[in-house]
Amino acid sequence: MPNVQLRRAVASSFLGSVIEYYDFLLYATASAVVFNKVFFSSLDPLVATIASFGTFATGYLARPLGGVLFGHFGDLLGRKRMLVLTMTLMGVASFLIGLLPTYAQVGALAPVGLVVLRVVQGIAVGGEWGGAVLMSAEHATRRRGLWAGFTNAGAPCGMVLSTLALTATAAAVGERAFLDWGWRIPFLISIVLLGVGLFVRHRVEETPAFRAVVRETGVRRRVPVVEVLRDHPRVLLLGIGVGLAAFVAQSTLTTFVLAHGVAAGHARQTVLNALTLSSACAVVGILGWSAVSDRFGRRPVVVAGAVAMAAFAFVLFPLVDSGDPALLTFALVLGQGVLHPMMYGPLAALYSELFSTENRYTGASLGYQVAGLGAGIAPLLFAEIQRASGGQGLVLVSSCIAGFCALTVVCVLALKETNTRTLQPAL
Repeated sequence: MPNVQLRRAVASSFLGSVIEYYDFLLYATASAVVFNKVFFSSLDPLVATIASFGTFATGYLARPLGGVLFGHFGDLLGRKRMLVLTMTLMGVASFLIGLLPTYAQVGALAPVGLVVLRVVQGIAVGGEWGGAVLMSAEHATRRRGLWAGFTNAGAPCGMVLSTLALTATAAAVGERAFLDWGWRIPFLISIVLLGVGLFVRHRVEETPAFRAVVRETGVRRRVPVVEVLRDHPRVLLLGIGVGLAAFVAQSTLTTFVLAHGVAAGHARQTVLNALTLSSACAVVGILGWSAVSDRFGRRPVVVAGAVAMAAFAFVLFPLVDSGDPALLTFALVLGQGVLHPMMYGPLAALYSELFSTENRYTGASLGYQVAGLGAGIAPLLFAEIQRASGGQGLVLVSSCIAGFCALTVVCVLALKETNTRTLQPAL
């Protein structure tokens, strides 16, 4: 039975992550290629792109709030209940984005509605990740990095689906119809995915670790976020630093490069195809490096990835600006499919191992989601650097990425290795 529940937990976490990130990253792709024209059509094109990335960033700003909110109740009431709520919230918000009127129809109310629904998306995904990771990690008795890594692998898989959905829709209806109404279809599909996800999620039992806490101590009146901030401030800060570079690199490769590649002369479909291929490779890369971290430890894998990404940052944009679709594809596959997973894959298990069972949902979610602010801010920051420098600030952008990678190395080395720790409560 434990093996059956582990398989169900991993499948539920992976599928839930795919659905959540399909919705969340569908917005990321749309913000780069659609929303600047649909919701900010009255602005200068570059300013419209910055404004579009700004609404994209609001989702990341809301994620820590979701982590604290759902983490609090997840530590008190259980992981499973919160995961049903987060999936429902995300699916409904994404469906409503597909129904929003445009700027041409209702003026400023359109971007306001977009921002509100993006905040709801951010709250939902902020609560989803921690619970999904713990469902796998707390059910696992061995190879915790691999099993927890399936949650992180759901993100690029969701990116593949979201990119394919936009690509297929654009090809089916044509460019003009796509900008008029076709972009809505992938968002409306979210309601179908929601039904599938809820069906799978209801079949998974609560984790053994949480059940042990309830059995021994009951549900005590406490505030997990206060316990994390009071008892583990150093660990929380270092955990945030560990994840920053992975998120900055993630949004650079999946959002900023998408907009920059089109501006540099690549056909939008060429960039989307390269992004789809690299995202598919990332699923394999995340699972592979997560498994490696079970054997050699989380620290060496993350450090090696951060060092490699820092060097790659100075090669990325020359490859994209070469105008060669093959070099563009190579850059995205290497960056997103090989190097980024070294930093990102082990994070699922690592964050779970930093905190005790009583406040693990809150601590892991808060550390991961605050680090995730890097993904929301990076495209906005880099677009502003380009605007301020007249489009000549790519070396500075690469330097910023390398700086975040250096911070990650320092924070990882300041933490002890965690891959041998037990996740059972110390009762």
